[in-house]
Amino acid sequence: MAELARTVFRDQIKNVLLERILDGTYQPGDRLVESRLAKEFGVSPAPIREALRDLEGIRMVESEPYRGVRVREVTVDELIEIYPVRAALEEVAGREATRRSSPEFIEALRGELDAMRRAAAAGDAQAHMTHDVAFHEHIIRQAGNSILYEVWASLRPEARTLVSQVRTSSDLDAIAETHVDVLKAIESGDADEASQVLRRHIEHFGTVIAAAVSGTAPHVPPS
Repeated sequence: MAELARTVFRDQIKNVLLERILDGTYQPGDRLVESRLAKEFGVSPAPIREALRDLEGIRMVESEPYRGVRVREVTVDELIEIYPVRAALEEVAGREATRRSSPEFIEALRGELDAMRRAAAAGDAQAHMTHDVAFHEHIIRQAGNSILYEVWASLRPEARTLVSQVRTSSDLDAIAETHVDVLKAIESGDADEASQVLRRHIEHFGTVIAAAVSGTAPHVPPS
């Protein structure tokens, strides 16, 4: 039971720390001190240490001898490298998800699109990001391939760290509307068309990210 409790604590702590990194509470270079975190969460150092090790495994933090653990900076080059991989993954997912589509799946996508629109109207970039990610996650899960999902999920945290910075200065309404074509393609039942629409959707965003960090971004980046 003690081991189970420690595992639960580790996972909960990891998720809290990850969200803080993704929402900017912790900035690149910030130190994450075991003793302070243990005091904050009211636990021993062991689950903190394990949570930090998990975060290091997904490249969110890095440890240095005698300097402790710091939030890792995701470089622009790394982020740009993610998008061709993500585009290929979502191309496969779009095809399979369309083949396996259901009314419940379509309704879930519509719900996330509506939530993106509400977040855009409120100017809430963080909520917008959350529902954008959820939209794509529904597609990945509907594909029914656990390996595909695991690889896609492993890329998500790194992408969000810089994408969130771009999104805060973007036209949230326009970004939300770029998902309409994806939804329509899936609704049409044409699996090949849906796969290509998703691939173009992701590839365009990779191009926009590259342009954004150089100060020459196009007006609307879909994700």
